[in-house]
Amino acid sequence: MNSDILEIIADQKQLNEKVNELAGKINSDYKGKSMIAVGILKGSVMFFADLTRKLDLCKFDFMAASSYGSSAVSSGKINIKKDLSEDVTGKDVLIIEDILDTGNTLYLLKDYILSKGANSVKLCVLFDKPDRREKPITADYTGFTIDNLFIVGYGLDYDEKYRNLPYVGVLKPEIYS
Repeated sequence: MNSDILEIIADQKQLNEKVNELAGKINSDYKGKSMIAVGILKGSVMFFADLTRKLDLCKFDFMAASSYGSSAVSSGKINIKKDLSEDVTGKDVLIIEDILDTGNTLYLLKDYILSKGANSVKLCVLFDKPDRREKPITADYTGFTIDNLFIVGYGLDYDEKYRNLPYVGVLKPEIYS
């Protein structure tokens, strides 16, 4: 698996430092408030687990939605595979996601959660690829801003592979081309 990686862009130490930095900002912004952290499965699991362990006040829930399937390119069509379990009416919600790419998925999910009566919905992403944006959406909390690279590891995958890597790296183009 490691031989499929062109370069590492965030090692374990850098990921841990970024999670600590983001947790500090979120704790400050939500001080005295109760929030529901919503992890978007499956890609956010490692980031979500590390981040929520450092947050002061939160319940958590999960959603599963995708626009990729087994492709390396977003289809633009969003499929919600798992809906919220918690009632978000009147609650502050923080969506935690691995990457903000085209924005298709997070744009839909933010509106969807607001339509369920949430008081507010903010976005926390580990990686942001603004050059790929198709929808007018930005994250409230961003770990790393990157160019249009195909990255895997620390939850990010290609066709359900590489999620278990303890770092984030650029996948060699010949793997997904």
